[in-house]
Amino acid sequence: MKNHLIGRTETKGITTMNESETIDPRELNPLALAFVGDSVLELLVRTRLARHHRMSAGKLNVEKVKYVSARAQFREEQLLEPLFTEEELAVFKRGRNASKASVAKHASPEEYRASTGFECLLGWLYLTGQMARVEELFDALWQQFDPNQK
Repeated sequence: MKNHLIGRTETKGITTMNESETIDPRELNPLALAFVGDSVLELLVRTRLARHHRMSAGKLNVEKVKYVSARAQFREEQLLEPLFTEEELAVFKRGRNASKASVAKHASPEEYRASTGFECLLGWLYLTGQMARVEELFDALWQQFDPNQK
């Protein structure tokens, strides 16, 4: 399957720097998946905003925060959850229930846990080569927040 973000073909696992070694994303800690998923969401939001809004980098950043904060991700997950497959829901729950030492400054514990679960799901989808699914979910989300922009 072609990976749309980095433009290389992926197999059923993560190809590490040592090309002969692969890692099954299901074996990764859910917080490691969330770490990757955070970047996936950031890149999608930044790309979409830069494509459709002619503003300074500072203003783009202000807009970006509206989509990537823990509170925003909580709302996004709530909107998308009915679209999750059983497997995606299980990955989301794995991330949501992972213990985390830090807490969000501007979100409730419930919002923070759900945002971690959402990031975990995005990281898992990305690392399993399911970028078409990531883009499908992101497009559904974007339509809810900015229906005039694709």
